[in-house]
Amino acid sequence: MIRLLARWLIPDRENVTSPAVRRAYGTLCGVVGIVLNILLFAGKLFAGQLSGSIAVTADAFNNLSDAGSSAVTLLGFRLAGRKPDTDHPFGHGRIEYISGLAVAGLILLMGVELAKSSFEKILHPEEVAFSALALGILAASVCVKLYMWLYNRSIGRRIKSAAMEATAMDSLSDTATEATSGGCKSSFAGAAATAAVLLAMLIGKWTGLAADGYVGLVVALFILFSAYKAAKETLSPLLGQAPDPELVREIRDIVMAHGTVQGVHDLVVHDYGPGRCMISLHAEVPAHGDILEMHDIIDNIEKELAEKLHCQAVIHMDPIVTDDALVGALRQQVAEAVKQVDPGMTIHDFRLVRGTTHTNLIFDAVLPFSSGKTTEQAAQEIRRLVKALDSTYFAVVTVEHSYTA
Repeated sequence: MIRLLARWLIPDRENVTSPAVRRAYGTLCGVVGIVLNILLFAGKLFAGQLSGSIAVTADAFNNLSDAGSSAVTLLGFRLAGRKPDTDHPFGHGRIEYISGLAVAGLILLMGVELAKSSFEKILHPEEVAFSALALGILAASVCVKLYMWLYNRSIGRRIKSAAMEATAMDSLSDTATEATSGGCKSSFAGAAATAAVLLAMLIGKWTGLAADGYVGLVVALFILFSAYKAAKETLSPLLGQAPDPELVREIRDIVMAHGTVQGVHDLVVHDYGPGRCMISLHAEVPAHGDILEMHDIIDNIEKELAEKLHCQAVIHMDPIVTDDALVGALRQQVAEAVKQVDPGMTIHDFRLVRGTTHTNLIFDAVLPFSSGKTTEQAAQEIRRLVKALDSTYFAVVTVEHSYTA
């Protein structure tokens, strides 16, 4: 249904990197989620009143809260799509992350409440109400929730939306809360968990054992874990996580496709919301080249990054010597030497300043975060290694960490 609606309502639906297309998908999924949850509410309320089941009636109102989760996602996408203004020159895209965090909070609250009610049922077991009508309504609800989970997860991954994936986890958690509605709310992940919940109900009916409390407690743990995952996925970009390696590779490929550029370093990707980013990087260019010509090439690269990746780029030109054999040889020797400090270490901005008594080798080195050494420790080792190449060599090195790994 979602794909069919997308064909009708989203003209450029394949261009998922476009902020407008992402907003359209978010709006569509939010509206569909609200409608489906309201329909579930109406159906369960009718069944609850008809059968006299308080549990089914209570579960009907739970679907109203689920509609709230969809409304939060919808509102998040709408607000995130607002244009930049004086107070927010980089736009409002991060609101989408905040809406995902709000949904994660709702999932967490549901897990805590379910754990409390399940623990109470273990201490004070009750007979589970079992009726064909209630079971049929709950089974239909499970199917609808599974469908909501599938489409939210699928589209969330396609447009890389943490908020939609959080909503998907909410639907999955709700799926579980549907199935033990004989008085206990529980959750499940897929058909296996549904079978476990239904088995608990059947055990209670056939043997009199109150297994629903134990099943509910297990499912509550699953919901809490889902809340943790959803919160982590929305908090990480807010805190400043490393950019997607695929995006980094695309940026490097676009920049290095221009023959004048000899290397790329100090790449920083500023995330202002899904599909909204700014890039800054240093591009190494030949020191003997025509500066106006190279500036024109850099301008073209910035435009290409904006067109292909929807990212605004600011590129700094770093001149390097490419026509001096000694500089080239020493650059290679130093690049191999720093691997002794850490196999993942790289260098850039290499240049020589020759003197009468010694020669300064000036460069920057990038130390991986995974290294157990501090930048100062690494710098000391590099100075020692450079000195070992020649007693007249002195390393003037700045050790830094990468912003992309």
